[in-house]
Amino acid sequence: MFTGLVEELGTFQGRDGDRFRFEARTVLDGVEIGDSIATNGCCLTVVEHGDGWWSTDLSPETLRRTSLGHIEPGDRVNFERPTRVGDRLGGHIVQGHVDGVGTLRVPPPDLEVEVPADLMRYCVEKGSITIDGVSLTIVEVRDASVTAAIIPHTAEVTTLGHTPVGAPVNLEVDVIAKYVESLLGDRAR
Repeated sequence: MFTGLVEELGTFQGRDGDRFRFEARTVLDGVEIGDSIATNGCCLTVVEHGDGWWSTDLSPETLRRTSLGHIEPGDRVNFERPTRVGDRLGGHIVQGHVDGVGTLRVPPPDLEVEVPADLMRYCVEKGSITIDGVSLTIVEVRDASVTAAIIPHTAEVTTLGHTPVGAPVNLEVDVIAKYVESLLGDRAR
């Protein structure tokens, strides 16, 4: 589990087939093979690491369902280590399971992201959404998009302040809303 509070802005170094390599420092503190690191909101497994870098293998499913297959060497990425029992939950409950890929329409500070139609039902004003691994509060729900107010600090220390308009972004909607819908079945619709 993650919180959506980005710990480090890292860099994608490149790939060899389905093995991706990233430059990082903070998230490597105490890292072990098999540990998880949320990368642009996607929970990835550390398979190799060294001084200032780590690697992971991405499955065809991950490449198909996230924006990670579109990143280029030198692109910045958001990193977060899993929450430990007893840590503060400063953002919201984030699984690192990307629900879909949206498109950045308007950059910060008045961020607007186009959301796939099948995910819009989970978006509510003042509800939570994770965009590229960043826990955000939805300001406004529009026909096919959501907005979020981004403070200068968040824009500076995450990819959100560096992502160009039209770029794909990973989205994770609120897991509690998905469980409620599942439990209520047809009554939730």
